[in-house]
Amino acid sequence: MANAEECREALEQLSRNMAKSTGDVRTAASLDRSLSCRITDLDLTFAGQLRDGRIQDVVAAPGAPVGKADIRLTMSSDDLVALVGGRLNFASAWASGRVRLEAGFRDLLRLRTLL
Repeated sequence: MANAEECREALEQLSRNMAKSTGDVRTAASLDRSLSCRITDLDLTFAGQLRDGRIQDVVAAPGAPVGKADIRLTMSSDDLVALVGGRLNFASAWASGRVRLEAGFRDLLRLRTLL
């Protein structure tokens, strides 16, 4: 099981990856939306803002998310680290239920290029 610091680093790496993206991926990453990532095995939620192609203002809090973010991810700590590290395919993890993604329909359409 990854720890909270490894999860934070994975989210920071994801933010760096998105900031370096180009084309359709860059367009999808340029949403201005609230974001939460619930880490089930640590009973921890990271919340922040997806803005200008980066994840910004990330804070961690114990338990479930306090508010409802525009884009909500739920997964285990190991799955987050594996996704960002390229060892886990998002589509297969989502299809198998290992990762949950909740967002509005328009956001899901734009996010599909990131996934």
